[in-house]
Amino acid sequence: MKYIYGKQAWKSFERGEENCFLMTNGLGGFSSLTIMGSCGRNDHAVLMACVHSPNHRWNMIHRLDEILAVGGKTFNLASQDYENHAEREEGQKYLSRFTYEDYPVWTYEAEGVQLEKVIVLMPGKNTVAIRYKAVNRSGRKVELSVTPQMEFVPKTAKVKADQTFTFEMGEKAGTYQVFSNGQTLYVETDGEVAELPETRKTLYYAYDEADGRPETGVTVSNHRVKMAVEAGKVKTLSMVCGMERELPDAGSVLDALVYYRAGLKKQAGFTDEAASTLALAADQFISRRESTGKQTILAGFPFFEDWGRDTMIALGGCCLAVRRYEEAKSILQTFMAYCRKGLMPNLFPEGKNAPMYNTVDAALLFVLSVYDYYQRTKDVEFLKEAYPVMEQIIHWYSKGTDFSIKMDEDGLIMAGGGYDQVTWMDVRVGDILPTPRHGKPVEINAYWYNALRMMNEFSTILGVDEAMDYTAMAEKTGKSFVEKFWNEKAGCLKDVVSGTKADHQIRCNQIWAVAQPFSVLPADKERQVVETVYAKLHTPYGLRTLDPMDAEFHPNYGGPQLERDLAYHQGTVWVFPMGAYYLAYLKVNGYSDEAKAMVRSQLEDIEAAMMEGCIGQLPEIYSGENPVDSKGCFAQAWSVGEILRVYDVLEKDR
Repeated sequence: MKYIYGKQAWKSFERGEENCFLMTNGLGGFSSLTIMGSCGRNDHAVLMACVHSPNHRWNMIHRLDEILAVGGKTFNLASQDYENHAEREEGQKYLSRFTYEDYPVWTYEAEGVQLEKVIVLMPGKNTVAIRYKAVNRSGRKVELSVTPQMEFVPKTAKVKADQTFTFEMGEKAGTYQVFSNGQTLYVETDGEVAELPETRKTLYYAYDEADGRPETGVTVSNHRVKMAVEAGKVKTLSMVCGMERELPDAGSVLDALVYYRAGLKKQAGFTDEAASTLALAADQFISRRESTGKQTILAGFPFFEDWGRDTMIALGGCCLAVRRYEEAKSILQTFMAYCRKGLMPNLFPEGKNAPMYNTVDAALLFVLSVYDYYQRTKDVEFLKEAYPVMEQIIHWYSKGTDFSIKMDEDGLIMAGGGYDQVTWMDVRVGDILPTPRHGKPVEINAYWYNALRMMNEFSTILGVDEAMDYTAMAEKTGKSFVEKFWNEKAGCLKDVVSGTKADHQIRCNQIWAVAQPFSVLPADKERQVVETVYAKLHTPYGLRTLDPMDAEFHPNYGGPQLERDLAYHQGTVWVFPMGAYYLAYLKVNGYSDEAKAMVRSQLEDIEAAMMEGCIGQLPEIYSGENPVDSKGCFAQAWSVGEILRVYDVLEKDR
């Protein structure tokens, strides 16, 4: 899908910073700027390299200064706000068009000169190509000067006052290097290169200030690249920048990206254009993890790393729904290697750090993911490999493991205690638990019931003797689930069984009890859950985490971190539960043509969301009262993955 934006999209500077693009390289690195080319965040960058996949990111080239000289006049094409708003570059005045399909393209017009700029991040490399094409119809000689604004610091860090930057011409014509802070940036260009006196600028980041993060950052420049274009001529200027000495030409970088993305679309095979676009969005989260030598899924950009729970939720859409079965198997094998006491890691080890296992859902979601993988591939050999790990999960959940996770006498799983937050609603602020869900969470027990049903099927397929009677366990769990969780007065499920007021809060977690392959509820109760969730929690872009009529409902998400954390799961709209809602709606309506038409119609709202925030992506969250602009991560893996699962069902016979 090609996204086209005109001058209306940056009719004010603030409006122009609302939308950005994202390109990733499969290593954890990325390129992201606003559609004006500005940095509205500390972690925007032309080149955010990843020196140790997937989380050791370095902000190498933060942004670009661009000056176009036409005769005796100069035009500053850069857009950027600075400290105290004392200076603001407003090059968007000359920006006539911005488009994004496989990569971003800016088109500027000034005094009879049309200048087209593209930035392309190369798949599998910390390499970015920047190319300008100037069409000079001004009747005068034109010069374009490009000055990279650099940082050479770890992501979110600040350039230090004593940090030195060294410029050095390369041995080969058109090559040079910049050294700073232990990192080297290599550049090849067909332009004229000149060293400049070092200049530092202090930038202002509107989005960081709004969220209580440091609102300023420093960039450093010490060289520029220039191109002259005679009257009536067309000429290009190319710069290829990367972390390796040997660099490809700009055309090769562009071709590699286009070819790669065309292959992804073909592999996914969607007929719906929005679904194809989301298949490309899904790829942006898949990365190599050096510590395991296998693939992983990054939870979200620009903030998050790869987490166990997020990976297991996102895997079904970001890998399986788009037919990337080998990547899915690689990710599942990574988790299998780190299973301990029946738990899957919520955070993988970095360096000498040990894995963290503070999640009750990741291990159960692993079983559900293996089931989905097997249904699609019939890969018996992998099922044999995974089966002992799944046995271990059921064993430990039954007898009891860390974080107060244990099957109670009624067959239901209880979890959490003290200050441990082990479901996805896991915020803790010191000794404050904004959303305590200690006890028996509804979605965890729906996963547990399904895992038991799936283990029964797996043991039959593999012809193994069950160490446990999975059928009997599932029947006991299912009976207790209906008895303990059904809230007749509200016509829906309790959020948790804990003996506290939290039990009767109407939350989105209940929708996963309906969306699973194996129904734990009678059909009439499943329908009631879907209707209650729609009436109380549904918005065009996601489900609210709490009923707006609840006294603890927070209508807005924003401000300093404490304010954000207190609202995070207390009414804030999350995109990813919407996938389960649509799957549940289709299920209770028998996957009828009418139900599919309804879902397709409502998914047009999601298509609209893909034009706001990060282009072609889906965000993490929105404010709960009136979800009009995206919050949190501007690109979130499980948001994309869960909506892809819906398209996968709608196009099941593709």
